Amino acid sequence: MVKHIVTFRLTGTPEQRLDAASRFRDALMALPEQIDVLRSMEVGINQNQAEDWDVVLMAVLPSMADVETYAKHPAHVAAAAIIAPCKEARACVDYEF
Repeated sequence: MVKHIVTFRLTGTPEQRLDAASRFRDALMALPEQIDVLRSMEVGINQNQAEDWDVVLMAVLPSMADVETYAKHPAHVAAAAIIAPCKEARACVDYEF
């Protein structure tokens, strides 16, 4: 199994960032029903205003090849498009467990 962890820093006012993060979270949470290789999805919106990162997602997939399948799936691409206009930075870690 692979844990796929991604964090995002967004641009805009706090209200704009929260709105984009919330819409992104809702789209991501719908993905397990749409992408068969996606075993689970957890999404958190940062509530600590002293920190720079806005959103984190943790997904579980069977293999590294499935991470690529997930990334290219149209439903995932559509979810990513929600924050594309305000995405300042992205960091990712994928590891087998």
